Amino acid sequence: MTPAQGPKSKSVLPREAGAAPLDVVMAIMAFLAALALCAVLIAQRTAQDWRSGLAGKLTVQVLPPMQGPAQPALSRETAAALSVLRATPGIFSAHELSESETQRLVEPWLGKGALVADLPLPRMIDASVAPGERVDLAALRGRIKAVAPDGYVDDHRHWLARLSRLADTIMWSAYGVLGLIAIATSATAAFATRAGLQAHHDIVELLHQMGAHGRFIASAFDRHYLRAAFSASLVGAVLAAVLFAAAGGLEYAGLKPVPFLPPLALGIGQLAWLAVVPFAAGAIAWITARLSVFAALRNIY
Repeated sequence: MTPAQGPKSKSVLPREAGAAPLDVVMAIMAFLAALALCAVLIAQRTAQDWRSGLAGKLTVQVLPPMQGPAQPALSRETAAALSVLRATPGIFSAHELSESETQRLVEPWLGKGALVADLPLPRMIDASVAPGERVDLAALRGRIKAVAPDGYVDDHRHWLARLSRLADTIMWSAYGVLGLIAIATSATAAFATRAGLQAHHDIVELLHQMGAHGRFIASAFDRHYLRAAFSASLVGAVLAAVLFAAAGGLEYAGLKPVPFLPPLALGIGQLAWLAVVPFAAGAIAWITARLSVFAALRNIY
C-alpha cells in the first residue's frame, strides 16, 4: 500500500511542541470575529426595530408660547391640533401623551426629578397612519399651523434616514473587521504551514522519496491545520456566545441598560450564526495550508 493510499494519512504529522501559541492566536481571532458578527446582528435587529417602531407614525409637538399665559394657550392649541388629526383621512388614531409619558421620553437626556418636572416641556401628540394610506403632509402641516401656530408635524423620515445610515455604517465596519480577521487568519495559517514544513522537513523528504505525491503531503498538512483552526476557533466562538448570552441576564441582576445603546443580548437563533466562525476559520486554514504546501513543494522539488 502506497502512502497516497494509506488510511492513516491524517496522523502522519506529529503535533508541534510550539502549537499552543498558534491555537491561542486562532481562538482570539475567532473571538474577535464573533464579536464583529454579533455587532452586525445587533445593528440589523436595531435598524429593524427602528423602522417598525416609527413606520406609519406621525408626531405633533406643540411648543409653549413665548408670550402670554402658557398653559391655557398650550392646552387650547393641543386640543385644536388633536381635532385636526382625528379629522384627517388616513389617520386612524391620535392621542395626546400624558405628562409622565413626556417626561419618560426626555429622561435619557435630562434625567428625572423635580427639575425636569418644572421645565416647560412641549405637548406631544402621537398619531398612526392606517396601513396602505398616504397622508398629504404639506396640507396637514398647513391645517395644524392654522389652529396651532406653535405646532410642528414630524413624520420621522429624517430620523429614519439618519438611523439607517448609522446602522449601515456599523454593519459595513463590522464586515471590514471580519475581512481583516480573515486575512490575518490566512496569513497565520500560511506562516504556520511554512514553519511546519521546515519542522517536518525530514518526514516530508522521506515521504517524497517513498513516492508520495504532492497531494498526499498537502492533505496531511491541510487536515492538520483544519482541525487545529476549527477547534481553536470553536473555543473563541463559544466564549463570545457565552458573553452575549450573559448580557441578556444583566437586567435580572439589577443592572439597568445604558441609555442610547441597543440591547446587547442575542437570542438563540441569532447566536446560532456564530457557528459560522469555526467553519469559516477551518476552511480558510485548509485552503491556505494546501496552497502553501503546493507552493513550497514546487520550490523544494
